[in-house]
Amino acid sequence: MNRPIARLYLVIALLFAVLIAFASRWTVFESASLRNNPDNQRTVLAQQRTARGRILASNGSVIAESVRNSQGVYERRYPAGSLFANAIGYSFPTGAGQTGLERYRSAQLTGQSAGGLERLLDQLQGTSHAGDTVQSTLVPRIQRAAVAALGGREGSVVALDPRTGAVEAMASSPSYNPNLLAAPTGIKKVEAQSGNPLVNRAVQFGYAPGSTFKIVTLTAALSSGRLTPESTLSGRNGIVISGTPLHNDANESFGYITLTKALADSVNTVYAQVAVKVGKPLMAHYMKLFGFYSKPQLDYPAEEMSASGEFFNEQLTLPTSELVDVGRMGIGQDHLAVTPLQMAEVVATVANHGRLMRPHLTARIIDPEGRTVQRIAPQVQADVMRPQIASQITTMMEAVVKEGTGRGIYDPSMPIAGKTGTAETIEGQAINDAWFVCFAPANDPKVAIAATVAKVPGYGAGYALPVAKQVLEAALG
Repeated sequence: MNRPIARLYLVIALLFAVLIAFASRWTVFESASLRNNPDNQRTVLAQQRTARGRILASNGSVIAESVRNSQGVYERRYPAGSLFANAIGYSFPTGAGQTGLERYRSAQLTGQSAGGLERLLDQLQGTSHAGDTVQSTLVPRIQRAAVAALGGREGSVVALDPRTGAVEAMASSPSYNPNLLAAPTGIKKVEAQSGNPLVNRAVQFGYAPGSTFKIVTLTAALSSGRLTPESTLSGRNGIVISGTPLHNDANESFGYITLTKALADSVNTVYAQVAVKVGKPLMAHYMKLFGFYSKPQLDYPAEEMSASGEFFNEQLTLPTSELVDVGRMGIGQDHLAVTPLQMAEVVATVANHGRLMRPHLTARIIDPEGRTVQRIAPQVQADVMRPQIASQITTMMEAVVKEGTGRGIYDPSMPIAGKTGTAETIEGQAINDAWFVCFAPANDPKVAIAATVAKVPGYGAGYALPVAKQVLEAALG
């Protein structure tokens, strides 16, 4: 072979290699991104003509389904209306787009997760590949109780099974009816409603957690070995923390009291001192173990979730920063913004003997023939604390309910572990974010709950505790 022919051969071979590389890029390596591109009209048309799989509640009731209209196009319907809206999201590819579980599980719901051979056989047979059904972990009676208890007020409720991480309720208020988004102008009308109903407050943005965060501070303190439940500190009002006097609720002053008593009565000055004694590095360590400073490991679009932690100028700032007042952070104030899911994970960890389970909304995936093709097994996210530490904190949280600020949920027939929280949002005007977190039964936990009601003229015990109580009754009743 002479040189000119050899060079021509090499050029042709190189061109073929480039052609194969670019073809492989779109058909193999980046096929998912091309398929999910909202500008890809072929994908949109395919979705309209594919029987998108249903989304079911844990009991098999239908949350989302597709109905074929007279033009042969499938339209999404939500029989439960607003009940599961923020958790499940919506899917309207030619209008509002996709959010929530609809977006996260879109590949399964549209049949795109099936093997290439299976799709090829469907095409040869002239049939479209139907989507799989997604059965969620959401329990309708608990979800209804959460929505009803919030009563349209701004806030959120998350209920977890602490043993598995299954999300049994995820309510955000105000909510919206996803069926309205089917109309071309539906998204604009919903966005125009007051209270930003499209925001899933369970996983987005967050609120100051108030004294519920003392559970995190307590975990770090007991795990360090520096303090015990019976350690005593001064609960005097006006103790100077970071150069500024800190006040207890109603300026109440205490003598030297145990950490157990201080948790029950939610004494700020004691737990601010605890946080200072623990120190920023150890506080940061345990916050990260609980999941702070990372987006939740939930089967939900990452773009629709927020990390919890300290924020300065809308940027996450580690607790070790000189900007952080560790004492005030330790009582749930300073610049903390925490989602209800994060606080539900905190109490679920205590309930589960110190082990945090990865939260999940999906129970299983079911193919069009009714076969379970995937079951979501419980996964350990982190071992946060030793079981004996979790046991100590449980006992202390039971004291909150028996004789402290959480007495409103006390039930002599069932031990409950809980913690109130009140975070001032408008200084000097008594407008607060009210919280209550709990799990029960305390001696054999089945459910862990975080409830928050925003911008109320009162305390966690008066506003959030009754919400959590209704949800707890629905979960265990």
